[in-house]
Amino acid sequence: MSSEVGIFGGTFDPPHIGHLAAAQRCQQALGLERVLFVVANDPWQKSPNRQVSPASDRVAMVASLIEGAAGLEVCEREVERGGESYTIETVEALEKDEGVVDPWVIVGSDLALTLDSWERAGELRDRVRIAVMSRPGSPLSLPAGWRAVALISDDLDISSSQIRHRVATGQEIDEFVPLGVVHDITSRNLYA
Repeated sequence: MSSEVGIFGGTFDPPHIGHLAAAQRCQQALGLERVLFVVANDPWQKSPNRQVSPASDRVAMVASLIEGAAGLEVCEREVERGGESYTIETVEALEKDEGVVDPWVIVGSDLALTLDSWERAGELRDRVRIAVMSRPGSPLSLPAGWRAVALISDDLDISSSQIRHRVATGQEIDEFVPLGVVHDITSRNLYA
């Protein structure tokens, strides 16, 4: 029998304490044994609009973010697969390789209403449950036709784009990311 698994996919460019809080909130509320931070190789909905940091840098930052957090894991499946990143392919691989059944896919309220535009959405709808996390400035509504629950996350009004801007303009980011992530950003000269 499979354990309860959450799939938290994202660009994580960079990951921040809001991501960590959301994962831990889902872990607690849904009784998840594992939450997989699935780092997108090529986030097809973002990459045409902006330059994305190399996947290896984003994987390293996620590892720093979740270091020491029980039940949280970095998942490099999409990076290893290469090409554009699609949640349905990750779900299929987890089913085949690890026996994961009926996982939770964790999304912010801003993405919840776009689920029907995701690759092979109908198949995905039949294979997963959706945990919708509130995000400041986005209405908390559940996607029609999906097995979904709404969860209220801590009101951390932070985004990866804000952190990138702060780094680019020489501002401190210590309150938004753990020191390991600050070190990764600095040593890899990201967002400068």
